[in-house]
Amino acid sequence: MVERKRILITGASGFIGGFLVKEALERDYEVWAGVRARSSRKYLQDKRIHFIDLRYDSAEALVEQLREIVASAGAWHYVIHNAGVTKTLRKADFYRVNALHTRVLAEALAAADCTPRKFLLMSSLSSYGPVNENSFEPVRIDDDRQPDSLYGRSKLDAELFLKAQTRFPYIILLPTGVYGPGDRDYLMEIKSIQSGFDLKIGMKPQKITFIYVKDLAVAAFLAIENEAIKNRSYFVADGDVYTDTDFAHIVKKLLGKRFVMSLRIPAWMCYAACVFSGIAGRLTGKAMTLNTDKYHILKQRNWICETEPIRRDLGFAPAYDLEKGLEETIRYGRDNGLL
Repeated sequence: MVERKRILITGASGFIGGFLVKEALERDYEVWAGVRARSSRKYLQDKRIHFIDLRYDSAEALVEQLREIVASAGAWHYVIHNAGVTKTLRKADFYRVNALHTRVLAEALAAADCTPRKFLLMSSLSSYGPVNENSFEPVRIDDDRQPDSLYGRSKLDAELFLKAQTRFPYIILLPTGVYGPGDRDYLMEIKSIQSGFDLKIGMKPQKITFIYVKDLAVAAFLAIENEAIKNRSYFVADGDVYTDTDFAHIVKKLLGKRFVMSLRIPAWMCYAACVFSGIAGRLTGKAMTLNTDKYHILKQRNWICETEPIRRDLGFAPAYDLEKGLEETIRYGRDNGLL
């Protein structure tokens, strides 16, 4: 009898996490979803899902928690560590959640005799920072890294720790712009265009790349299920390159908008908006999408990355280009009252 594979997916209640859970269920995994007690489970209604609120803030408590899981259900074969923050009121939380929690989880898995066959870390292209900003050459895995955002630095710290440990094999995925049904960041841009305004940041056009969330989930499972591939890092993108103008044109077409006012906002004006948005966030106690850390990401011009390695090594062939993915995203937004 073939043993059913067990997997832990952290950050399961988030945008990407929900699609990772769905992909795992479709592949008949026994799925354990790492979800905070206060997090919504709106998109995690499948009765096959096991839930666990991992105790990151206490290494000893987390080890004991994992030991109890091993004793009752057995160790997980795979772990996808997707939990993290992209915006936060307290800047220290970038390091605490994105980097330190990665280390705490990895060390607890080893201490609890719960080491997986493979540990996949969901990182980000932002961990490279502004690379090849003038030449627009694709960013490559072995390029020098110079993240200028706290988010990017925290993701890099998590990667460096995982590479240094020797307890279990790892895979690091570094997706570019992830979009799809339920995403809030790109939805802001879509809603702006729907209202008649296409606002671009910076006077120099961006070269940008994307990955549809469903394709990203498939890439993750190709990476963990290929036994020959381990201790490797891969960028994840659909392989096409767009400008910020291209993105707006596709959205305009899909929305059926005849006229949209297109404006380029100078970087200093964008920074001012991020400062005021951050102040508003502190006053309301809400982490804002626009903030001074996000500014560093918004002003970056080159988001092109190499995609041949993941296609060659894992046979990854995205099912969605940008237009197809945005069409599905916009349909979801309309069906759910978001547009």
